[in-house]
Amino acid sequence: MKLAGKTAIVTGAASGFGAGIAAKFIAEGAQVLLADINGDGAAETAASLGDKAAGCQADVGSADSVEAMMQTALERFGKLDILVNNAGVTHLPAPMEEVSEEDFNRVFNVNMKSIYLAGRIIVPHMKANKAGAILNIASTAGVSPRPNLNWYNASKGWAITATKAMAVELAPFGVRVNALNPVAGETPLLKSFMGEDTPEVRAKFVSTIPLGRFSTAEDMGNAASFLCSEEASMITGVAMEVDGGRCI
Repeated sequence: MKLAGKTAIVTGAASGFGAGIAAKFIAEGAQVLLADINGDGAAETAASLGDKAAGCQADVGSADSVEAMMQTALERFGKLDILVNNAGVTHLPAPMEEVSEEDFNRVFNVNMKSIYLAGRIIVPHMKANKAGAILNIASTAGVSPRPNLNWYNASKGWAITATKAMAVELAPFGVRVNALNPVAGETPLLKSFMGEDTPEVRAKFVSTIPLGRFSTAEDMGNAASFLCSEEASMITGVAMEVDGGRCI
């Protein structure tokens, strides 16, 4: 119960890594608001996790929506201790010059602007409390980029640098900021990363991971619960790879 008494928001939590992180947080004693652009999906996943979970619809690239998300958490739980910026999207694999401006803007809004908006809207609450933990879900793509995912790679590199910059600035206020760098996992984004989902493409992808498998939601939940708990009270500014050795 390393998160007993804590409250958290997890974005992009209707499915995939976000749902796994939310489930682990609840198992460790936290109350969690599951936020997702798919509000019905967030509500359904929250209902499956019991009375310590609640769901809400949120567009993490919209300031008004992020403000409403925070207010929902405060009204439901009374305080906010942990924020997990998990929501993420990618563009389909393509040469960099062929990625449309529309796709680039979507990657920018969900993967990058969301962290800025969380900083602008939610960080003041944590600074006032002189405590808090923020976890940004980046990617191995920000450390060891794959070809034809250029702007996704760049957005995750940005998230890693933002994590370190936030950590330095917020440390005097008792707020820790870390990141996780997962390798691809069994999430709705997997097919988008690979371009097509066939046994042959999967085998080629997995062959680049020394431990020989994709990341799972449970892997992410375990790492996230540690970094957001008091067990990691001396850890800030870290971008932890949860990648089976992919970045070695």
